[in-house]
Amino acid sequence: MSEMVQRLRERRAQVWEQMKTIADRSTEENRNLTAEEQGQWDVMNEELDKLDQRIKAALDTEQRAKDADEAFERLHGGGQRSGGSGGGQVERRGEQPAAQGGNSEELRSFLRGERGRFFDVTPDGPVDYRTLVKGTATAGGNTVPTGFYDRLIAHLIEVSAIMQAGATILNTNSGEVIQVPKTTAHSSAAIVTEGNAIGVSDPAFGQVPLGAYKYGTMIQVSRELLDDTGVDLEGYLAMQAGRALGNAFGAHAIAGTGTGQPRGILTDATLGVTGQSGVTGGFSGDNMIDLFYSVIAPYRASASCKWIMRDATVGAARKLKDTTGQYIWQPSLQAGAPDLLLGKPVLTDPNVPAVGLSAKSVLFGDFSQFFVRFAGGVRFERSDDYAFNTDLVTFRALLRADCSLVDLTGAVKYYAGNAA
Repeated sequence: MSEMVQRLRERRAQVWEQMKTIADRSTEENRNLTAEEQGQWDVMNEELDKLDQRIKAALDTEQRAKDADEAFERLHGGGQRSGGSGGGQVERRGEQPAAQGGNSEELRSFLRGERGRFFDVTPDGPVDYRTLVKGTATAGGNTVPTGFYDRLIAHLIEVSAIMQAGATILNTNSGEVIQVPKTTAHSSAAIVTEGNAIGVSDPAFGQVPLGAYKYGTMIQVSRELLDDTGVDLEGYLAMQAGRALGNAFGAHAIAGTGTGQPRGILTDATLGVTGQSGVTGGFSGDNMIDLFYSVIAPYRASASCKWIMRDATVGAARKLKDTTGQYIWQPSLQAGAPDLLLGKPVLTDPNVPAVGLSAKSVLFGDFSQFFVRFAGGVRFERSDDYAFNTDLVTFRALLRADCSLVDLTGAVKYYAGNAA
């Protein structure tokens, strides 16, 4: 971790302590925040958010620099060209040749228009993205793949909280509808006295179809940028396509209706807690504790058990205390790691509804029970004619995906606001 990141984190800790001081003072005096204190709180809360953004940007920059250094090292000294005139494949001792979509020279050749007008970028072997953590090397950065497909998916995950939360990824070669079993009720057991029959209690299953909704984006690149071999063009296109596709799919992964679009998690999540009356849509520390324990222990113990809410809701959650006066919000002490609420990571997504009457403003549970299906990788197509008059080359990226919650027994629950 660089010295700059360390200073930013120290400043973040100072701001958090100042916010706690203001909240503690009002609690001790049994009053609400004064107008002056509320103004100070809002300013510091905004600074805390900006510090989070700067820390994340700095960590991402450090990781990109590290990836670039490793790429140059492989290019200049770590690799050896394999024999044969037709392969063009780069092999390194102890490693397998790159699979389809993994050869950067082949991809670069396509981007320059030297081979065809389309390029299918497919996963290089089975990749489990549920354990992917962006950030510093020690926090998981070393596990982030550097291939083009994997970089694109990493950027897609980066902008979608539900993907960060540990959704289960299904990669398929084609896009036909697949039926995934969903659990609607668990089997039960009871004491059986001697000589009596054992009651039958089967778990209840259903099926959820996962299709392949098509998402597309177009990116334009100057001819000069294409011809400059010193530019990380693959990284640029992976970032732009990943973020665009991730924002579009991420919105449906949260709030999709399932009609003409994927079925979002809010559609099938179970009510955990209804808010207190007297505050329209607002929640208390007790509400969050109740929501936490409305999810049963096996789901809470999962590594994919997390909170998801929007940024504005986080501002309210930072003020919450338990009945002993202790904050239930815990700022992260590790670079690149999320803050904790009742010991579980908090992720933010702008697609989660704001706090309001009947709004499902907080999600909590085991997000590995949410399945995301990617069909056939990512298809890249290029056109030299679309923007011929500006000498821009246009790339089109297409992704087919679907999603659904497959455990309806209460793996993921939500908080709903009440009336004033």
